[in-house]
Amino acid sequence: MKIKLLAIFACLLWGSAFAGAKIGFTYTTPLHLSGMRFTLAGLLLVPFLLWQGVDWKANLKEWRYMALFGLLQTFIQYGLFFMGLNYVPATVAAIIIGGGPLFVAIMAHLMISDDKLTGRKVFSIILGLTGVVFISVSKGLTLTTTHLFWLGIFLLLISNITGALTNIIVAKNKSRVSPVMLTAFANFTGGILLYIVSCFTEDYALQAYNLKFYGALVWLALIPAVAFSIWYTLLKRPETKVSELNIWKFITPVSGAILSWILLPGETPDLYSITGIIIISSALILLQLKPSRQS
Repeated sequence: MKIKLLAIFACLLWGSAFAGAKIGFTYTTPLHLSGMRFTLAGLLLVPFLLWQGVDWKANLKEWRYMALFGLLQTFIQYGLFFMGLNYVPATVAAIIIGGGPLFVAIMAHLMISDDKLTGRKVFSIILGLTGVVFISVSKGLTLTTTHLFWLGIFLLLISNITGALTNIIVAKNKSRVSPVMLTAFANFTGGILLYIVSCFTEDYALQAYNLKFYGALVWLALIPAVAFSIWYTLLKRPETKVSELNIWKFITPVSGAILSWILLPGETPDLYSITGIIIISSALILLQLKPSRQS
């Protein structure tokens, strides 16, 4: 039960990023905001690491492993996501990214001996994806077939595969480093890389931001700092099945939609979104049903 509650809490945090990002993007560009967000996220975890009494010397011996995570989980995954979003309608991007649990389940089936696909998992994922589609198309579905559209699809798929791969790597290296240290290092190094790239690829003006922007930035930084620390901690537990844990990520678009209705002007519930939420809830309930055993 504790694992489920922590997984739900992490996914609720990730869902709140939609509203925070929408506020932040009114002041600056995506990669610039993401660079600031993840760099700050890494720094915010330093006091907690000091309080926790983490063995810095032992953990920093694995700096190459943690730097790889900064490259994969923060820089490549989120960098490709924002690049893909430039070429693909947000609705289509939401559907592709919402398919993350499917990619994780397939990779876990291929790479982890005791985490195989079952009929229950597959049906839960299909239901969850259907719910994501309903929530996404509530904003209107616009499709184009230009080469840039397909480039965007490709970039988003690679982003999703990269995110799935990082889950598998953590699960297969359960005792290698502190999950909080891994989160801090990956967020900070990946955030610096995103910020550097934004300086050369985006047109933004440095300015004195207001309190609303800084409030959104701090919240956006707290999300990966806390959520990834929780997630990596759960992945390192011996009883955790990577594929089943990631099915809880279907909560993310649900919480994102609900918080947007509450916090953002002009965002209101509609039949498609509510139907999607009901379908996703059914998928998560199905996941909890234990298969009957033959006596």
